[in-house]
Amino acid sequence: MGWIIISLVAGFFLGVAATFYLRAAREKDAREIAGELLRESEARRQASVDAVIENVKASFGSLSLEALSKSTDEFLKLARETLATERQAGTKDLGEKKSLIDQQLRNMAGELEKVSVLVKELEKDREQKFGELTNYLKNAGEQTQALAESTSSLREALASTRARGQWGERMAEDVLRMAGFIENVNYLKQKSSAEGDRPDFTFLLPKELKLNMDAKFPLDNYMRFLESESEADREQYRKAFLRDVKGRVKEVTTRHYINDADNTVDYVLLFIPNEQIYSFIHEQDSSILDEGLKAHVVFCSPITLFAVLAVIRQAVDNFSLEQTSNEILKLLGAFRKQWKEFVNRLEQLGRKLDAAQKDYELLTTTRQRQLEKPLDKLDDLRKQRDLPVAGLDSAEAEPARGAGIDDLEAPAEVRQAGRESGQLV
Repeated sequence: MGWIIISLVAGFFLGVAATFYLRAAREKDAREIAGELLRESEARRQASVDAVIENVKASFGSLSLEALSKSTDEFLKLARETLATERQAGTKDLGEKKSLIDQQLRNMAGELEKVSVLVKELEKDREQKFGELTNYLKNAGEQTQALAESTSSLREALASTRARGQWGERMAEDVLRMAGFIENVNYLKQKSSAEGDRPDFTFLLPKELKLNMDAKFPLDNYMRFLESESEADREQYRKAFLRDVKGRVKEVTTRHYINDADNTVDYVLLFIPNEQIYSFIHEQDSSILDEGLKAHVVFCSPITLFAVLAVIRQAVDNFSLEQTSNEILKLLGAFRKQWKEFVNRLEQLGRKLDAAQKDYELLTTTRQRQLEKPLDKLDDLRKQRDLPVAGLDSAEAEPARGAGIDDLEAPAEVRQAGRESGQLV
């Protein structure tokens, strides 16, 4: 990053220097061209004058001094005319060349103006980028300093075995929290087993199964490996660290983290609190992970632990769903039994209601007609004898003769006789 910035700054200054050099060179070339044109014009005029004089000398060399003196005026006149013509032609040529030079100078001035604007823009952009670069370098320096301080503090904190164990447990708890696990609901912490061992974490699985995890991991030789400068020391600490890892696997297998008495599964988790350490073990000696699997020890980094917890969470959810489904099926069976009993009772009630309906219809039709027949005969007999209705005077009995038998209440004796007749019928 630093070499790139230096190269950009150096290239910018070289471009500015080249621009000013080109501008100065163009101005110098214009002045030199104008001087050369003037010198050429003077040289041509001088050559013309010399040629005229030589011609005159050649033409009048044989003439005498007297004839020459007489024609001096004509010669001077001719020389002046010739010189004026040449001068006019040279002036015209010089004017054309001057116009061309002026045009070129104007073009050069325009180009230089564009270059000047470009240089100003580049200078402005350079100042802005330089300010941003300064702020970036300042922030990077501050972050680097903070990272160095954090690294130093972490190194000091991890110097203690107890502190490393607490750090591993804290990392594991962060992963558990991210996975949505709750203590004493989904897992237990520092729970003693039946054999007296205390795994760092015990996960509660379906069907009262348990999965133990140990969060303590050896880091001393790995820290020395990182801090070593010589290759010999680095190789020594690398081998020592790998031996520590193998020893940790054996130590975990000797504990009763896998115990049928506690209803545990056949595997135990060994948590590595750093992805870099996990990758280092895998790169340096991947056979350690295979040996751990053979010994029923599964290495877990924070990422792989999250995946394992996701599987555990899914298994628990599936088991809960299965239990709920079984309870629903049981309740559905009980409901079906009660439903059948209800339907049977309802059918019995329906049959009873049908029977009562038939009895009611029988009473309101056949039985009623059979009861009304003797009453009608008695009423006809009363009418034949012109007897009044008992309990009514003559005024009240007269309208009663026109009323129907249904509108009159029969005497008690008659009703009794009717009932007896109905029973006989």
